[in-house]
Amino acid sequence: MSAPESVDRVLLTAAVVVIVIAGAGLLTRIWRGPSMLDRAISLDVCAALIIAGLGAKSAFARDPFYFPVMLVLAFLGFTGSVGIARFIAVRDRPALRRDTAGTEPGDGRDGTDGTEEDAR
Repeated sequence: MSAPESVDRVLLTAAVVVIVIAGAGLLTRIWRGPSMLDRAISLDVCAALIIAGLGAKSAFARDPFYFPVMLVLAFLGFTGSVGIARFIAVRDRPALRRDTAGTEPGDGRDGTDGTEEDAR
Protein backbone atom coordinates (compact mmCIF):
# COMPACT_ATOMS: atom_id res chain seq x y z
CA MET A 1 0.00 0.00 0.00
CA SER A 2 1.43 3.34 -1.03
CA ALA A 3 1.54 6.46 1.12
CA PRO A 4 -1.42 8.21 -0.59
CA GLU A 5 -3.56 5.09 -0.20
CA SER A 6 -2.76 4.83 3.49
CA VAL A 7 -3.56 8.53 3.97
CA ASP A 8 -6.87 7.97 2.16
CA ARG A 9 -7.64 5.01 4.44
CA VAL A 10 -6.88 7.04 7.58
CA LEU A 11 -8.99 10.00 6.42
CA LEU A 12 -11.91 7.79 5.45
CA THR A 13 -11.74 6.00 8.80
CA ALA A 14 -11.75 9.37 10.57
CA ALA A 15 -14.75 10.45 8.48
CA VAL A 16 -16.67 7.31 9.46
CA VAL A 17 -15.84 7.89 13.13
CA VAL A 18 -17.10 11.49 12.89
CA ILE A 19 -20.30 10.29 11.17
CA VAL A 20 -20.92 7.74 13.94
CA ILE A 21 -20.35 10.34 16.68
CA ALA A 22 -22.68 12.77 14.88
CA GLY A 23 -25.28 10.01 14.60
CA ALA A 24 -25.12 9.38 18.35
CA GLY A 25 -25.60 13.08 19.05
CA LEU A 26 -28.40 13.18 16.52
CA LEU A 27 -30.27 10.33 18.20
CA THR A 28 -29.90 12.14 21.50
CA ARG A 29 -31.43 15.30 20.00
CA ILE A 30 -34.32 13.32 18.50
CA TRP A 31 -34.99 11.60 21.83
CA ARG A 32 -34.75 14.66 24.11
CA GLY A 33 -36.36 17.29 21.89
CA PRO A 34 -37.31 19.80 23.39
CA SER A 35 -39.54 20.94 20.52
CA MET A 36 -41.04 19.40 17.43
CA LEU A 37 -38.90 21.67 15.25
CA ASP A 38 -35.71 20.29 16.88
CA ARG A 39 -36.85 16.78 16.08
CA ALA A 40 -37.72 17.70 12.50
CA ILE A 41 -34.31 19.27 11.92
CA SER A 42 -32.68 16.20 13.48
CA LEU A 43 -34.48 13.93 11.04
CA ASP A 44 -33.25 16.08 8.16
CA VAL A 45 -29.69 15.83 9.47
CA CYS A 46 -30.22 12.07 9.81
CA ALA A 47 -30.85 11.88 6.07
CA ALA A 48 -27.67 13.86 5.47
CA LEU A 49 -25.69 11.50 7.73
CA ILE A 50 -27.01 8.47 5.87
CA ILE A 51 -25.93 10.08 2.60
CA ALA A 52 -22.49 10.83 4.08
CA GLY A 53 -22.20 7.24 5.29
CA LEU A 54 -23.05 5.91 1.85
CA GLY A 55 -20.49 8.29 0.35
CA ALA A 56 -17.83 6.99 2.74
CA LYS A 57 -18.76 3.40 1.86
CA SER A 58 -18.47 4.24 -1.83
CA ALA A 59 -15.09 5.83 -1.23
CA PHE A 60 -13.84 2.81 0.72
CA ALA A 61 -14.98 0.42 -2.02
CA ARG A 62 -14.04 2.82 -4.84
CA ASP A 63 -17.39 1.97 -6.40
CA PRO A 64 -19.94 4.56 -7.64
CA PHE A 65 -22.87 2.15 -7.14
CA TYR A 66 -24.43 4.18 -4.29
CA PHE A 67 -24.42 7.57 -6.04
CA PRO A 68 -27.97 7.25 -7.47
CA VAL A 69 -29.18 6.04 -4.07
CA MET A 70 -27.58 9.07 -2.44
CA LEU A 71 -29.28 11.35 -4.97
CA VAL A 72 -32.72 9.85 -4.26
CA LEU A 73 -32.15 10.11 -0.50
CA ALA A 74 -31.16 13.75 -0.86
CA PHE A 75 -34.35 14.47 -2.80
CA LEU A 76 -36.51 12.65 -0.26
CA GLY A 77 -34.79 14.41 2.63
CA PHE A 78 -35.36 17.80 1.02
CA THR A 79 -39.03 17.20 0.26
CA GLY A 80 -39.60 15.77 3.73
CA SER A 81 -38.00 18.81 5.34
CA VAL A 82 -40.10 21.20 3.27
CA GLY A 83 -43.26 19.28 4.17
CA ILE A 84 -42.46 19.28 7.87
CA ALA A 85 -41.58 22.97 7.79
CA ARG A 86 -44.88 23.82 6.10
CA PHE A 87 -46.78 21.73 8.63
CA ILE A 88 -45.06 23.42 11.56
CA ALA A 89 -45.55 26.87 9.99
CA VAL A 90 -49.30 26.30 9.64
CA ARG A 91 -49.57 24.83 13.12
CA ASP A 92 -47.63 27.64 14.81
CA ARG A 93 -49.29 30.52 12.94
CA PRO A 94 -50.89 32.94 15.39
CA ALA A 95 -54.67 33.04 15.29
CA LEU A 96 -56.24 36.20 13.91
CA ARG A 97 -58.33 38.25 16.28
CA ARG A 98 -62.00 38.18 15.39
CA ASP A 99 -62.47 41.96 15.45
CA THR A 100 -59.65 42.63 12.95
CA ALA A 101 -60.01 39.59 10.72
CA GLY A 102 -60.22 40.58 7.07
CA THR A 103 -59.32 44.21 7.61
CA GLU A 104 -56.32 46.13 6.44
CA PRO A 105 -54.91 49.30 7.95
CA GLY A 106 -56.36 52.34 6.25
CA ASP A 107 -59.44 50.75 4.71
CA GLY A 108 -61.79 52.31 7.27
CA ARG A 109 -63.11 49.00 8.63
CA ASP A 110 -60.50 48.78 11.39
CA GLY A 111 -61.24 52.20 12.90
CA THR A 112 -58.51 54.06 11.01
CA ASP A 113 -58.64 56.10 7.87
CA GLY A 114 -54.99 55.63 6.90
CA THR A 115 -53.77 59.10 7.88
CA GLU A 116 -50.47 59.80 9.57
CA GLU A 117 -52.15 60.38 12.96
CA ASP A 118 -53.40 56.80 12.89
CA ALA A 119 -49.95 55.47 12.09
CA ARG A 120 -48.52 57.04 15.27
